[in-house]
Amino acid sequence: MVVEVPATSANLGAGFDCLGLAIDFKNQTEVKKSRFASVSVKGEGAEFLKTKSNNIFLDIFNDKFKALTDEKQDFRFVFNNHIPISRGLGSSSAVIIAAIAAAYKAAGKGINKEKILNDALVYESHPDNIAPAVHGGFCTAVVENKKVRVIKTDISDDVKAVVVIPDKPMSTKKARTTLPTQVSHKDASFNIGRSSLFTAAMISKNYELLRVSSQDKLHQSNRMKNLSVLFEVQELGLKNGALMSTLSGSGSTFFNMTYKDDALVLRDKYRKKYPNFRVEVFDFDNDGVVAK
Repeated sequence: MVVEVPATSANLGAGFDCLGLAIDFKNQTEVKKSRFASVSVKGEGAEFLKTKSNNIFLDIFNDKFKALTDEKQDFRFVFNNHIPISRGLGSSSAVIIAAIAAAYKAAGKGINKEKILNDALVYESHPDNIAPAVHGGFCTAVVENKKVRVIKTDISDDVKAVVVIPDKPMSTKKARTTLPTQVSHKDASFNIGRSSLFTAAMISKNYELLRVSSQDKLHQSNRMKNLSVLFEVQELGLKNGALMSTLSGSGSTFFNMTYKDDALVLRDKYRKKYPNFRVEVFDFDNDGVVAK
């Protein structure tokens, strides 16, 4: 089988830990029955021995397959990784979702996205990345009683993702330590209003409202201080056609949404300004995880 999982961008400004979307930029995992277990890694992470010998995917897959079948089988895994690691594009969530989906498929259980998503909570407690990785599109998600409650909407072909990937990673764990332990009522109200408007704008496809509704006062500026050039990256995007420009997850990647006719212009401006950064234009993914 081949399992494909899209990259994701989470938070999206005001939607801290609850909003996310899927980008058509995927990891593929090939799984074949074998006489002995083996692993091959291509692309992102291929240079790290631990991705072969101590692979989170294998731990999750083996545990889930055993739980579903009460059997132990050997497989050959070939990882074709395209999502950058520790760059705020959901690489960890992609691994988790791929492992669970592959286990269901290998066990002959088919792909039940609701089960996959809720199984993923064991490994990732925040739904903003795992929900769009499973469902695709734009997702608003919360956790209640150890279950993900999610609404997904497709993203229009009229818009594109312009992704700016700096040459330095940012640790999610470290980035969270920069966040305040308390926030004012005013700032909380600001974010509630923006995240609500953002969700309504995405569902109604009123993308002109994204600039104001993606504003944030809870997390983004604190995280961006860890790599101060990101303030310039955001400013350049908003001045050159971006409907929104936000830190992707905890960074270091910056996510921009533009109308499709503006995407290449913005990409070229970024590439000229930041020649050491990777800047790409992607479609959005409305399918989520696929196993075939």
